Amino acid sequence: MQTPNLNDRSFDTLIVGAGSMGMAAGYYLSRLGNKVLLVDAGDPPHDQGAHHGGTRLIRHAYGEGAAYVPLALRAQQLWEDLERETGATLFARTGVVNIGSPDDPFLREVQRSAQRHGLALETLDGAQASQRWPAWQLTAGQIVSFEPDAGVLYCERAIRAYRELACALGATLRTGTRVTRLACHGRESVSVWTDTGEQFSARDLIVCAGKSTQPLLAALGLDVPVTRVRKTFAWFEPAAGLFAPERFPGFFVASENGGYYGFPDLDGSGLKLGRHDGGEPVAVDAALAPFGAEPTDLADLQGFLQRYLPGAGKLRVGRACEYDMTPDTHFIIDRVPACPNVHVATGFSGHGFKFASAIGEALAERITQGTSHIDLAMFARKRFA
Repeated sequence: MQTPNLNDRSFDTLIVGAGSMGMAAGYYLSRLGNKVLLVDAGDPPHDQGAHHGGTRLIRHAYGEGAAYVPLALRAQQLWEDLERETGATLFARTGVVNIGSPDDPFLREVQRSAQRHGLALETLDGAQASQRWPAWQLTAGQIVSFEPDAGVLYCERAIRAYRELACALGATLRTGTRVTRLACHGRESVSVWTDTGEQFSARDLIVCAGKSTQPLLAALGLDVPVTRVRKTFAWFEPAAGLFAPERFPGFFVASENGGYYGFPDLDGSGLKLGRHDGGEPVAVDAALAPFGAEPTDLADLQGFLQRYLPGAGKLRVGRACEYDMTPDTHFIIDRVPACPNVHVATGFSGHGFKFASAIGEALAERITQGTSHIDLAMFARKRFA
C-alpha cells in the first residue's frame, strides 16, 4: 500500500467528483499506475449526488437501446470482479421484470436487445406473471419480460469498495472540498482551484461532478445540455413474505401514467418504489425540497401501488434525489474540444449507475491508452450540435 503525500500539488490525473463514475475511474487509473487526485464536495458515498438510496437495478436486455448491452455486460463482469476482490456483497441476482403493453416501445426494445445479444429473457402475459409472482395485480393483456440474470446493485457499498481499493493503491482523496475553477494550458496540462485556496495540476482531468459539471465546463467554452431534475422515491411496508426477493424480482413498469421502478424487500428494508419519468427542473445551486414538499410525491406512488401492488402497506420513509438529464436521456462521455485532455462524464439521466464500473474503466483506458475497448461513440457531445 502506498501512502499519499497530502502536500502534492501535481498529479497524472485529477478527478472532479468522486461519486459513482469518478470513484470507479480513480480505482482503474490507480490500478494502471496513474497518480490520481479525487476531489469531492462531500464525503462519498453521500446523499448529495445521484448515487444514494441503497440500491439500483442492473438490466442487460435494455429498453433504452440495444447499443447499451455490451456496456451493461462489461459492467456486470466488473461488479462481480469487485465483489470477489473485496468480499463485499454488491449484487443480488433477483431477476428483473419489465412490464407494459405489447406495443410499448420500451418493451419492444427489451425484447429486441435480448434477441440481438442472445440474452436470457422469458415472456409471460400479465395473468401468468400474477400467478408466478402473487404481489402483482396485472391484466392478461399486459406483457411481462423477465430477465433472470439481472438484479440489484448495492450502490453505496460499491462506491465504498472502489474508494477503499483506490486509496490502497495510492490515490489521494480530498473530501469536503469544492472545485471552483478549471483552466487548460494547451494540450500539456490542466489546473483546478478549490474553495480551500489550493491549486492542483495534472496532465489529464475528468469532470464528473453531477450538478456542478455544467458551470465548471462553461469556463472551458463547453455548453453541456444537462438539466437538474428533482425526483422522489420511497420505501413501503411489505405484506409478510409477498415482496421477499425469492418471490418478487426488481421491476420496471411502463404504465398508462408513466414509468415506475422498484425493488423487493431486501434485508428488511421494505418495498422500494420510484417514478422514472416526470420530476421538476431545479436550478444548479438550489436546495432540493424534501420528500413530501410536493403533494404528488406520495400520492403518485400510492396510486401506482393501489393499481398494481395492492399488498404494499403504508409509507416507511421517502427521499428526494436528482437526475442530471440530457435532452435525449443518453449520457455525455467525451473530451472538451478546446482541451482534449479534459474528459467529461455527465447527464446520466437516472439510469447510469449500473454502468459506472465499465465507464470508469473506459475513462481510465482513454487516458492511459488513448481509446477504450468499449465503444463510447454514441455518447459524444456533438450529437447536440
